[in-house]
Amino acid sequence: MRIGNLDIWPNIVLAPMAGITSHPFRTLCKKYGRVGLVVTELISSHAIHYRNQRTWGMFDWTDEERPAFCQLFGGDPATMAEAAQVVVENGADGVDINMGCWVPKVAKTGAGAALLKDLCQAEAVVKAVVDAVGDTVPVTVKVRSGWDSKDVTAIRFAKAAANVGVKAITVHARFASQGFSGTADWSVIGQVKEAVNGIIPVIGNGDIETPQDAKRMMAETDCDAVMIGRAAMGNPWLLARIGLYLETGVLSPEPDGFERIAVAREHAQMQVAQQGEDIGCRELRGLLSHYFKGIPGAPRIRESLTKIKTLSDIEAILDDAHERFVIRLEESDGDGTVAERELAAA
Repeated sequence: MRIGNLDIWPNIVLAPMAGITSHPFRTLCKKYGRVGLVVTELISSHAIHYRNQRTWGMFDWTDEERPAFCQLFGGDPATMAEAAQVVVENGADGVDINMGCWVPKVAKTGAGAALLKDLCQAEAVVKAVVDAVGDTVPVTVKVRSGWDSKDVTAIRFAKAAANVGVKAITVHARFASQGFSGTADWSVIGQVKEAVNGIIPVIGNGDIETPQDAKRMMAETDCDAVMIGRAAMGNPWLLARIGLYLETGVLSPEPDGFERIAVAREHAQMQVAQQGEDIGCRELRGLLSHYFKGIPGAPRIRESLTKIKTLSDIEAILDDAHERFVIRLEESDGDGTVAERELAAA
């Protein structure tokens, strides 16, 4: 897949997720997952304009992640244009415009998915960003199917976006009013693909939880790539498993408990190194819990993680989880049967 001047391969994209896709997780997805492009968590254009220190600290992409796009949100064309120039000057490989976030604190400002209720304003925002960055980096957009089921605006908007210079569009095939409820209607992705008629790539998103899901979405919609979000949380290996399955049809095994514990440890160390122990541990209380799906004693581990205050607390929890997994293997019949049964049930 080609996005502007960039060749993206494999055609798997890590979705932008608030509070999730900071530098540590993006790096792990590059290291353990097979991902062609990563995108930052959404960043406020107004916060960039006002030089918010925490926001500027989110320009944390590194060479090992590239290509890395920065996702911006905002409803004012001039402010979005300024923010786009700033992130490009700070090394972003591309700018992604958020038109999919439905949460009230974003939508009530006229940003995110709220722009789908005013396509003239949406087009103005996109054009301003495209004009601001010129040919330096590609501009992409991530949308929902529409604001609500009354109007599938993504189809009309995709054509307009392509005409003003957007280089790719991602479609999360739910309406903003759905949040994450219900099921994604992948047919909308196919309709957007038909609408842009090959002018720009279309990336499909929504309800991809397995390699088989990814292959089915591409077959049903003819999309050019898939974007993986929530299913990758605590599971960067899913990206590699999807890539292998799409390319060869081989379904590789899921990581065992030892590997999950090891990468959770690596994530914790990176997060604390970047954010410090206080903030890092607060963030990790939620982030690490996702790694323990399939780990024997997962509920107990998650409960312990809610109380962590230091990296030493985390290390102790992970050491205990590792030891318990070893004991379960030793208690099995020698081939891991008991432990694997518990993994499946946890």
